Amino acid sequence: MKAIVAGADPEGIGEELEALGVDIQRVGSPVFADALSEAGIEDADLFVLTDLSEGISITLAKEANEDVRAVCYGEGTLPESVGSVVDLIVDPSLLDAETVAEELVAEL
Repeated sequence: MKAIVAGADPEGIGEELEALGVDIQRVGSPVFADALSEAGIEDADLFVLTDLSEGISITLAKEANEDVRAVCYGEGTLPESVGSVVDLIVDPSLLDAETVAEELVAEL
């Protein structure tokens, strides 16, 4: 399984996914299409956005790979324009990174 984690990842979901055997590629903010392509978005199973202000990157990820599961795991507000494109939004104050990572891996 391959995942791209975009943003600063202050909650550590990237590390939790990696501990479960997921191949992690990281993309810093701001997230651009070129960076997603270099990280291998075309072959990724999962795109995890940890900086919700970068919501447009979900659209970029889905344009490059319509089958990628797009997950937002971070605090803040997601732009309304991408609300219908994202597959899952999780508030870190409600579920810890370990639990979310376990569920994501189990579902894929």
